[in-house]
Amino acid sequence: MVPLIGIEEEYLIVDPRTRHVTPRAADVLAAATDLLDVAHEITRFQVEARTAPSADLTELGTQLRAARKEVAGAARSCGLAVVASGIPVLGKVTPPPLTEDARYEQGRVLYRALQDEISICALHVHVDVPDEEHAVYVGNHLRPWLPTLIALAANSPFFVGRDTGYASWRVISWGRWPVSGAPPYFPTFADYELALRALAASGALMDPKTVFWDTRPSPKLPTVEVRVADVPLDVCDSLTIIGLVRGLVVTALADVARGDRGLPVPAEVLRAAYWRAARDGLAGDSLDVRHGALVPAPVMVGRLLDHVRRAVAEAGDLPFVEEGLRRLLRKGSGAARQRRVHARGHNLAEVVDDLIEATVA
Repeated sequence: MVPLIGIEEEYLIVDPRTRHVTPRAADVLAAATDLLDVAHEITRFQVEARTAPSADLTELGTQLRAARKEVAGAARSCGLAVVASGIPVLGKVTPPPLTEDARYEQGRVLYRALQDEISICALHVHVDVPDEEHAVYVGNHLRPWLPTLIALAANSPFFVGRDTGYASWRVISWGRWPVSGAPPYFPTFADYELALRALAASGALMDPKTVFWDTRPSPKLPTVEVRVADVPLDVCDSLTIIGLVRGLVVTALADVARGDRGLPVPAEVLRAAYWRAARDGLAGDSLDVRHGALVPAPVMVGRLLDHVRRAVAEAGDLPFVEEGLRRLLRKGSGAARQRRVHARGHNLAEVVDDLIEATVA
């Protein structure tokens, strides 16, 4: 049986005259239709759209396109726009205006200046799994492939007026948090539970929702949540990554059923692979953490596809995912597009204009 998938995409609210992010998420939410599952996020610069669970990638694409169109329409009705970008291109964002919520205020007291760059937007993919224990072991299996997903989804090269030199500055910024980035390797579920108790005792966690690892058992749903990717600029890119993520989860579940708990890649090696993927995206070399060797990013993408090919084919997604990967390797991720637009006129306002148009194209 093909597992159900649920999607969350986060977007930034911008003023189309200044091209700066603007703290008017509440206005956009108020203008959104009741048919749209859209919610506030931690800062008033952001909104989040959610799909209903589906096993059909085409249906998920229809939902994502409708969500983007409706959020953009709600923003236009307020004289605003939305962009699918991993981090703000322009605007004063530090410290960001937080959404009024007791929990967010508690986080401000706990995390302090870490929240200065919290205006980040990601793609979250929920895939059904039998239980929390399976979600932990699936995370073990996904760890070696997370850097490749970072490279494919990279869409945050500019941050508040400057080129960071990275394809995904969101990944670097987010990695400062105490419980973020790649999850640790857990030999047993008891090890996972022990780690959470220690993290809670340290004060690093407010509650299970602040386990921000890039794969985690969902605190609310019977799913594994994969949250490693910048929000892609293009819905087709989102769907390509979603298809790969489901393929990874299905492949991992089969391995777990055979008693395989995954390859224990050292955390420091995986951290280096994250850094390399976030810096270079698809344009440079990637670290294959299974072998400790640099290979061209397209080679690593091919190895990922080979790893999940059977599961993706069984879901009926292989032609779409193969074409999506060919397209990404040909044109680059959202980060490459942002830099191409900037290179034409050296004007970040033009980058934001292109983001506004491409988000709903």
